[in-house]
Amino acid sequence: MSIRLYVGNLPKEIDRQELAAVFADAGDSISTKVITDRKTGKCRGFGFVTVKTDEQADEIIEKYNGYVFKDNALKIEKALPRAKGKSDEEAPVASSAGSSATASSSGRRKNNNNKSRRSPSTSTESSNSVQPDPRWAQELEKLKEMLAAQATNS
Repeated sequence: MSIRLYVGNLPKEIDRQELAAVFADAGDSISTKVITDRKTGKCRGFGFVTVKTDEQADEIIEKYNGYVFKDNALKIEKALPRAKGKSDEEAPVASSAGSSATASSSGRRKNNNNKSRRSPSTSTESSNSVQPDPRWAQELEKLKEMLAAQATNS
């Protein structure tokens, strides 16, 4: 089973070979993809690296997350699976906005509105359905505790 990694904070002037060169010493079984803007042909700031095993993915995340490439610190994490009906360029990535964007994808297909990628209905949905990203739950709890302690000290 292959593991797909999201690589964020890429410079605008990068191609697939340059990205592959960054991960060259991680092994031969790596494939890379740079997501480009259709109009300009320049990088949209992110891409994907596909590896064969979970262990290799964890090694790459540990080694290259924060790696400075062309004055940009790379952000690397496991990518979320693609939603049905979306192309490669619109694949959701591991982020808190990914879940709300996928929920409104059916609305975008119906009205075919290219002005905005985000449906206005996402902000009007019930606030009870919005949950914090579980990967940040511990940090969120720490912040809440610090805020409560600060409020009691004042």
